[in-house]
Amino acid sequence: MWIVRLALRRPYSVAVMALLILIMGILSIKSMNVDIFPVIDIPVVSEVWNYPGLSAADMEKRVVLLSERGISTTVNGVERIESVSQPGIGMLKVYFQKGADIGAAIAQMSATAQLTLRLMPPGMTAPTILQFNASNLPVAQVTMKSKTLPEDKIFDYGLNFIRVRLFTVPGLSTPAPFGGKTREIVVDVDPKATEAKGLSTMDVVNSLQTSNVIVPAGTARMGSREYNVTMNSSPDLVSQFNDMPVKAVNGQVVRMGEVAKVYDGYADQENVVRVDRKRAAYLTILKKADASTLMVVEAAKSMIPQIQETAPKGLELNVDFDQSVFVREAISSVLHEAVTAAILVSLMILFFLGNWRSVIVVCTSIPLSILVAVIFLKLSGNTLNIMTLGGLSLAVGMLVDDATVEVENIERNRNLGRPLTIAILVGAQEIAVPALMATLAICIVFFPVVLLTGPSQYLFIPMSLSVVVSMMASYILSRTLVPVLSRMLMAGLHPHGTPLPESAGAFKRWSHGFNAARDRGFDRFRDAYGRILHLFLKNRTLVLSMAFVILCVSLFLLKTVGTDFFPSTDAGMMKLHFRAPVGSRIEETERIVDSAEARIQKIIAPGDLKTINDMLGVPTFYNLAFVQTDNASSMDGEILVALQPDHKIRTDVYQALIRKDLADHFPGCTAYFQSADIVTQVLNFGLSAPIDIQIQNSNYDQSYAFARRLQDSLRTVPGMQDVTIKQVLDYPTFKINVDRVRAGELGLTQRDVANNLLVALSSSTLVDPSYYINPTNNVNYVVAVKVPYQQLTNVNSLLNTPLTNGAGPLVQNVGATPTDLPMAQAQTLRNLATVNMETEYNQISHYTVQRVMDITANVDGSDLGTVSDAIDRKIAGLGTLPTGMHIFVRGQPDVMHHSFQTLSLGLILSIILVYLLMVVLFQSWLDPFIILFAVPGALIGILWMLTITGTTINVVSLMGAIVAVGIAVSNSILMVSFANEVRVKKGLNALDAALEAGRTRLRPVLMTAIAMILGMIPMSLGTGAGGEQNAPLGRAVIGGLLVATVVTLFIVPVIYAVLRKAPPNRHSMDTDFQSEIADMDIYTQTQNEHI
Repeated sequence: MWIVRLALRRPYSVAVMALLILIMGILSIKSMNVDIFPVIDIPVVSEVWNYPGLSAADMEKRVVLLSERGISTTVNGVERIESVSQPGIGMLKVYFQKGADIGAAIAQMSATAQLTLRLMPPGMTAPTILQFNASNLPVAQVTMKSKTLPEDKIFDYGLNFIRVRLFTVPGLSTPAPFGGKTREIVVDVDPKATEAKGLSTMDVVNSLQTSNVIVPAGTARMGSREYNVTMNSSPDLVSQFNDMPVKAVNGQVVRMGEVAKVYDGYADQENVVRVDRKRAAYLTILKKADASTLMVVEAAKSMIPQIQETAPKGLELNVDFDQSVFVREAISSVLHEAVTAAILVSLMILFFLGNWRSVIVVCTSIPLSILVAVIFLKLSGNTLNIMTLGGLSLAVGMLVDDATVEVENIERNRNLGRPLTIAILVGAQEIAVPALMATLAICIVFFPVVLLTGPSQYLFIPMSLSVVVSMMASYILSRTLVPVLSRMLMAGLHPHGTPLPESAGAFKRWSHGFNAARDRGFDRFRDAYGRILHLFLKNRTLVLSMAFVILCVSLFLLKTVGTDFFPSTDAGMMKLHFRAPVGSRIEETERIVDSAEARIQKIIAPGDLKTINDMLGVPTFYNLAFVQTDNASSMDGEILVALQPDHKIRTDVYQALIRKDLADHFPGCTAYFQSADIVTQVLNFGLSAPIDIQIQNSNYDQSYAFARRLQDSLRTVPGMQDVTIKQVLDYPTFKINVDRVRAGELGLTQRDVANNLLVALSSSTLVDPSYYINPTNNVNYVVAVKVPYQQLTNVNSLLNTPLTNGAGPLVQNVGATPTDLPMAQAQTLRNLATVNMETEYNQISHYTVQRVMDITANVDGSDLGTVSDAIDRKIAGLGTLPTGMHIFVRGQPDVMHHSFQTLSLGLILSIILVYLLMVVLFQSWLDPFIILFAVPGALIGILWMLTITGTTINVVSLMGAIVAVGIAVSNSILMVSFANEVRVKKGLNALDAALEAGRTRLRPVLMTAIAMILGMIPMSLGTGAGGEQNAPLGRAVIGGLLVATVVTLFIVPVIYAVLRKAPPNRHSMDTDFQSEIADMDIYTQTQNEHI
């Protein structure tokens, strides 16, 4: 073979190539990002609108629908739009088609938002638009707590100082703090004082707008000098707000301090965070899609001591819920598995080949092949993660095949008495083409991965690339580096069977004796195998019939082996959504959640619990563009529980105990678990649970009726937990009906009434925003005029809300007529409106601009496929749906079914491609057909192994099935190709050739299979953090190879003897062609002579 000859003539060039691979590989490893998963680059953009006080229904109709229609008609490349409307907040997620220009999409969405903004309610501000990515996930929390500092000071320091320090970390982003109290300058209006003065809250707001202004005064030019002119337009001290005039009534100026209390305080708290049941706040650390979790968290941790040095006294900073711990342990576990596999494979090679020189030759080729794959991954923009490292670990066993078969064939030729160089050339030439076909066969079986879509595509393509590139590199190194090393290291070896010189040392004599004993033992084993194979060949009909029966029986296992999308993992984290009785205030929710957490602390063993945090109510709208949450109002809360890394009881066991206990002790509340760890968050891609059943219908009341029926039915499905309707349709609401005619008679408009109510119940920040610059820290704070919520105790106090149009003059003259008395200048709400108690939707969801109602659920105690089938049956049990109603199952079941269909189709196509490849190799339609009989054997072994180990069929085990099929085919290729060569060279019949091929190829087939099985044993055990994720792959490979090897050694020779009656002649077509050419030449010569 020319490449082997070239390598033997230019050994220094081969050495330089190996050194370059080593150096570039090490540099690539050091510069590559390390993470749990590859980057999942699905183009999504989040858009969040904010208008406090607006109901969910109005937010849907007046904001979200306008934005959805604008985006769907003007933004290019949109695949679908998902949205959620809740009180005061509208959230949209726009999914784009693959390859879309996200930068252009964000620009188009921004332009569309500015256009639709004109059609929205007055005071609406532009939305927050950010790119969203499944890999852009929370990786840690910086918790801020103090025994001495108030919550507003904690929040303020986190927002304006800690956050601006952390954003300098490359690849890190963090929204505003969760929890705490938003610092603002509060103007608490006294309703009784304003009523006595004939004023309303709007008068105070108007005064603030005219007295607290930030405008330049200009420049004065006097003589030869120029002066900047400034004014006291805005107060320098908070106390100066008290002296601002509100109105002059009968010559008396009413100052702000007379009708309101002005102080440096905080907004009404709508979001509470507690750490270990104590009030606190936290900053969520998010990593950007292309950043490393380990680097981001470590960089953030390194900055905490520096921030702590300048933090206010008493503020304690900690990093909790650190996902990098799991990532580091998972990566270390995969590396440990790879090292263990390499050691086991090396021992196997040493046992079979019998000398350390052969081990060095093989074990030098393997790491260099892996380094070539690492270099390629680096150049293609991939990261080191459990998928790529799992692929490299998977490749270790397969890489042994190329080098081992090469070395074993060289030794076989040496034992035949050939000189070393001739043995190398002949050995390489004998297996060059079959080895190439075997390598290509393994690479082709990874073709199905190319057809995957969605998250599966981004997870498994890097794994496949790592295997394919390392395999191709191994083939080239086996034809270059292996011959050179063999020539260098095997020159002093004595062929097997030759006596040792008398000068040989004790170790060499012991090694020689061990090898001789091993060879004798293997010869006896080969003889026994030959006798069994001969027996099989004599009873071909019986053997094939039994094999067919075993295949049919094994296929019944398909009904018993469950199916999942991805293996579950125990990351030691739990996230529980807790919903208090509908309409609960945040203080009541906090009280109930505290009781729930007390029960959780009793359930979890003290040595297993690390920390327990909660986040109650709705965070600031800006944060919703970064972090997914089901919190829609003050009655909602999320409880985060972190277990110790060495917790004794599994997380799912604790979840089952907590689920039952809370259901028993909090009957009026709703509790369900959500995705907590980084793995399931990535797989769910923005969904809070793996199963999301969406009922699409414009009539929400009708959807809710069907949702309740379906929910009750689904709760009876074994293994289906936390079945919850996400939306709340009976949220308590006061409906105020204003008599517009009466209001007009009193000089008021609908807008006046709405503005007065908004300021009284919320604040003036939306009506007329005003700001104060703190001279100490130079931070802008909102000045908010409002009525303290403590003043609003019942409906009667709501009806007593004073109303004015706020348009009167600053100086007001009051005559003697009763209607002009100061107290008559402000009307109350009861004079022109009625208040009724009603209910409304608290959350409205859309999918592709259509209303949907969500039923979410988890799977515990069963497999996803069984639960998914049960869901389909329950949906069918609803009967005929109303016109316009459709029910879809989204989430992991949808992705699982699509991935399975794609992989199944791709596996069929890959088998066809392998068959066609072998047709090219053998120039025969029959020989490839014989080789493919190893495939059913692999599938039988996979089914039995998954059944015995209790492993489900999932995309990971399917990847293992693909690998097992590839290796089974490659071993079968070596068997059939050798049988054909023996028949051509020795003129044997099919039976004798099959027997000779089996005896001769027994050792390389066993070495390949044992190497792969040993390499997969550490992975199949599933030990260590995240080990459950790749364990199905290892188990599938082991099971497939165990049976496929038996089929290759016993069944394939039998099938060969049955089907390959005619002796193969690889050059028959060439001979026929040459004969026809010769006949044509004779014919041409005859014609010329005749002429």
